[in-house]
Amino acid sequence: MIPILTMPEDDKTHPIPDLTGYITEGQIILSRQLFRSGVNPPVDVLPSLSRLKDKGIGPGKTREDHAGTMNQLFAAYATGKETKELMSILGEAALSPTDLLYAKFADEFEKRYVSQGADENRSIEETLDLGWQLLSILPVGELKRIKQEHIDKYLPKKEA
Repeated sequence: MIPILTMPEDDKTHPIPDLTGYITEGQIILSRQLFRSGVNPPVDVLPSLSRLKDKGIGPGKTREDHAGTMNQLFAAYATGKETKELMSILGEAALSPTDLLYAKFADEFEKRYVSQGADENRSIEETLDLGWQLLSILPVGELKRIKQEHIDKYLPKKEA
């Protein structure tokens, strides 16, 4: 069962959703902005929360790179979203080449990773592989949350 709670003007700071968060195993936050841009389901990854995520990964459950990949994807998406906010204020010319790659990563993450149609049945392995494809947008030196052995094994090689 998934309880659904909506608040006027999407106010997540209101006491009701704030207190509800303490008694659930997690929260999936949906975004009107993502919905309007065609992302389906429009899950707003950054404020969403799972208290059980670490119990579902690890030896015998998922691939060895799952935790590091998950953490790196989350961090890169957060950086990309911040970069896009800066871009809207300062303009694209004020950003470094790496900043622009983070902005591209955020766009691709929403379009290809978060957006998953009702007919798409993506396995965890396919999802991890897609995560690696997206991480290949960034310079290898930016992948600081993943073990080097996993980078060597799973990061797609760039064509020369």
